[in-house]
Amino acid sequence: MAKRLSNQSSISEVLQQFIQQNKLELGMDKIYVEQAWKSLMGNGVNSYTQEVILKGSTLYVKLTSAVLREELSYGKQKIISMLNEELRKEVVKEIVLR
Repeated sequence: MAKRLSNQSSISEVLQQFIQQNKLELGMDKIYVEQAWKSLMGNGVNSYTQEVILKGSTLYVKLTSAVLREELSYGKQKIISMLNEELRKEVVKEIVLR
């Protein structure tokens, strides 16, 4: 049975406890990574992005432009650090551009 919460908890605390108790962190990370990709990369890259999928600690990004894929491949480490900084924890360790 779940632990009873005091009436003095904020909504964010209650939601965080709910996410932890029901082991929903991985699913939330997938959503947050996709949102972070869209906000960090901007409209130019997003118009060529088909899919952003997080599997484990690897981020798979499906792009429609081979030229853009090649350009982004040179800055993979910078993209990883920007995403992790945006998420405030180390979620992404590797990026695979398709």
